[in-house]
Amino acid sequence: MSEVRIGIDLGGTKIEAIALDRSGGARFRRRISTPQGQYGETVQAIAALVAEAEDATSALRGGTPATVGVGIPGTISPATGHIKNANSVCLIGHALDRDIAAAIGRPVKLANDADCFALSEATDGAGDGHSIVFGAILGTGAGGGLVVNKTLVRGPNAITGEWGHNPLPWPQADETPGPKCYCGLNGCQETFISGTGLSRYFAEVTGTTVTAEDIVARSEAGDAAALAAVARYVDRLARATAAAINLIDPHVIVLGGGMSKVQRLYLDVPKLWPAYVFSDTVVTKLSPPHHGDASGVRGAAWLWPLSV
Repeated sequence: MSEVRIGIDLGGTKIEAIALDRSGGARFRRRISTPQGQYGETVQAIAALVAEAEDATSALRGGTPATVGVGIPGTISPATGHIKNANSVCLIGHALDRDIAAAIGRPVKLANDADCFALSEATDGAGDGHSIVFGAILGTGAGGGLVVNKTLVRGPNAITGEWGHNPLPWPQADETPGPKCYCGLNGCQETFISGTGLSRYFAEVTGTTVTAEDIVARSEAGDAAALAAVARYVDRLARATAAAINLIDPHVIVLGGGMSKVQRLYLDVPKLWPAYVFSDTVVTKLSPPHHGDASGVRGAAWLWPLSV
């Protein structure tokens, strides 16, 4: 049995590594810059981080190799075994899991970074103790992952939890056909409920382009336009999460990404659920992430089950 699990979070600008012991304690953590647009160099950078993490945990491992999981901004196509749907385009079309395995001399497990976030929070985070956990990341886009009984749910198309590319539920007149999404369709809910979506909406209404963080700060200072924009965002997020509740009935929805830091969401969104959820009561919880920005890399480490 491995006493150490290494997780790698491969992002567009940084690669982060963590080594967890069997109780989830972090024994090593390091972050480096991602080689921009360089696939081979990226694989070698991951291999070097794995070697560094193993050196740092050699006494704990006792000679047993650590398991390695990697979270990526995309997923492996079941049809080809190659990376698809990655915003780090240099990864697309490559057998990344096999190439990393060859570089480090052992098998690896790969998963979408939103799946890793959900797995982390379900294992020992905000969803611990709940059997159905939906992790919803609200950042530049909107991704998600589903965990049942601490096991990541993976469907035949490798897109479980991709709720950002569903249409915004119960659209109002000014929400159709909706903004153009990078996927080619109009009205995907990530164009409304991402931080980018909030910024876009505020610019449409006011003619001023600022970040979602700035809009939230303005609303907290009492700015009327910002307050109205955030209230509209809350209703849109309530509709989007209510649709997820109607479909999978999770015990808890854990928010991640930049918008997860907006504290009013955890009070205001659930208040609107009864209008949209097909139930006489709504007991699903909406929670901030327990592990914050570390959830993705921790979830990558937990891709290997505790029995391994």
